[in-house]
Amino acid sequence: MRERNSMGVFTPKSAALFLAAGVGLWFYFRHEKARLLEEREKERQSRQYGRPNLGGPFTLTTHEGKPFTEKEMEGKWSLVYFGFTNCPDICPAELDKMTEVLNAVQKEHGDIFLPLFITVDPARDLPHRIARYLEDFHPSFVGLYGDYADTKAICKKYRVYFSTPPNADPNGDYLVDHSIFVYLMDPAGKFVEAFGQSVTGEEVVEKIQKAISEWQAETGRKA
Repeated sequence: MRERNSMGVFTPKSAALFLAAGVGLWFYFRHEKARLLEEREKERQSRQYGRPNLGGPFTLTTHEGKPFTEKEMEGKWSLVYFGFTNCPDICPAELDKMTEVLNAVQKEHGDIFLPLFITVDPARDLPHRIARYLEDFHPSFVGLYGDYADTKAICKKYRVYFSTPPNADPNGDYLVDHSIFVYLMDPAGKFVEAFGQSVTGEEVVEKIQKAISEWQAETGRKA
């Protein structure tokens, strides 16, 4: 009788209920996993498609006189700034901020960053002038220039406003106005974020660190 009572706890009915519960739990967790994966994919696509489509093919010349295209940006995290060497205060301040940011992030990640200075004053900013100008900032800066048509084309791709006259006299006294943003591009050459003048260097570092972590999680690759 004792044996029957001890065995009777696990009756065919309870076994069936136990099995049904197990199957139910299996389907539940399978559904939850699929739901979470779907939500993660939607979030990834939302981040991807929510970003402006900035950047793209271009051909310019470096401050060393070498050709440079968007292909040179692949494999690096690029920080892109549009300015001009005759800028009295804003451009130097932004390039100083970029230098501080690069010094900070390179301590952790190493040489994976490519800072670009693209002139919006092609009449005056010839390679030798850009080279001298960049000596005051981070040594990894690459200066880029092109003729007016090339400058206008890349500014359009990055949605940069600039007011340089098309037929500017390099010896003339004209003013240049332009957008003030630093553009972060990932190692695939895709736009990640734009940092305005009001964003501090510390905030830029935090956002870059976050972007690198998210990129590593999505791609499974190291920065």
